[in-house]
Amino acid sequence: MSEVGPVVLPCPRSADRRRKRPARTPYRICEVDGQDDEIADTLTELHCLTFFDGAPIPSFDLGHWWLAFHKAAAVAFAGAVPSTHARNAGYICRVGVLQAHRGRRLQLRLMQAAELRARRNGWTCLVSDTTRNVASANNFICAGYRLYQPQNPWAFADTLYWRKFICSRPSLHGTHSKRL
Repeated sequence: MSEVGPVVLPCPRSADRRRKRPARTPYRICEVDGQDDEIADTLTELHCLTFFDGAPIPSFDLGHWWLAFHKAAAVAFAGAVPSTHARNAGYICRVGVLQAHRGRRLQLRLMQAAELRARRNGWTCLVSDTTRNVASANNFICAGYRLYQPQNPWAFADTLYWRKFICSRPSLHGTHSKRL
């Protein structure tokens, strides 16, 4: 009769690590035409699901709009319009993310899309505001926005105002300085 040593079972944690995690479905962000009726309906629906009665539905005919898609479903949106509060600037007027998709950096990615559009439009900066929304304020900080006090505040007494200067792209021609 031979003696068999103790049976060693794998640690459940190490077994879990070996299992493949399900692949995450990526999110796609697309600039959309807010004047298209179907797009405007989608933007309106997302606005109602994310802002409830906290903000009026904006005119989607103005400015630039983006949708974030998970698979085929629109789950977040953003809008930027020419600012009436700062010269040669854009105003991020809305960013909304459905509750089930929060925490996946969608607001940050939508703000980056707005920054790219601001550069293409030749705007020198983007401005925005938040009121009693810590998560959104943290996203503005993460995206490099700075708090500022506008000369003529346009919202509530407890509103935070954000601004980010947009660097124009260096010229591709050798006659211009390439320093930023």
